[in-house]
Amino acid sequence: MSFRSLTQDQSVKDQKLKPGTIKRIASYALPYKNSLVLFLITVVIDALLVVTTPLLLKRLIDEGVIPGDPGLVTELALLVAVIALADALISMIGRWFSARIGEGLIYDLRTQVFSHIQKQSIAFFTRTQTGALISRINSDVIGAQQAFTTTLSGLISNVLSLTLVIATMLYLSWQITVVSLLLLPAFLIPTKWVGRKLQRLTRESFNVNAEMSATMTERFNVSGALLVSLYGDPRGKSFLLNARQKGCRYRHHDCVA
Repeated sequence: MSFRSLTQDQSVKDQKLKPGTIKRIASYALPYKNSLVLFLITVVIDALLVVTTPLLLKRLIDEGVIPGDPGLVTELALLVAVIALADALISMIGRWFSARIGEGLIYDLRTQVFSHIQKQSIAFFTRTQTGALISRINSDVIGAQQAFTTTLSGLISNVLSLTLVIATMLYLSWQITVVSLLLLPAFLIPTKWVGRKLQRLTRESFNVNAEMSATMTERFNVSGALLVSLYGDPRGKSFLLNARQKGCRYRHHDCVA
């Protein structure tokens, strides 16, 4: 997840939402409000367990291993094992709620988009590329689903974990905490540099994949196959690829230069 976050385009933070957008987004989550609350509870518990285990290990070493108390060592070791099992169980429950919410949102959004497209006129399908419509139903819907699951849970978990970790570090040793915070920019600067490179490569890969998907969708049907068979060049690239390179727009049987 940390590596994946480097590929996100930071320019989206500068975008302003139109009035009423948040209300529209929240309306999609209303049918899943109970599952969403339980999912967020598992995220909070998982963030709390991040700090609990290191504190128990500290006590195990300081009060059990060093003084030579085998009873306390056994007790704390069993407690750490129980917490690890509980953390795994809570993570599984959280993933189940996440999948339930995410797949439900995908179903609702795809159904709504498909119903809306079905109501359009014939002229709409003449102007619009088939690949673009499929991309809206496939890729864009998944991005909206991730906003309610991955993005929301990551935001809450990271903020809570950061707060608890810093508070725990200050309690254990404020000197080491201050030194760690002062060293933080040394890691952020190269991370930002690598992140910009990854953003450019990721954006390029998305554009290439979208173009490939549109080309294959328009090619692998009766109209596209007939057009390529009649006007394609078997010695080189297909007609569709040549048409794209020349800047003409392909609409099933029309190509306007």
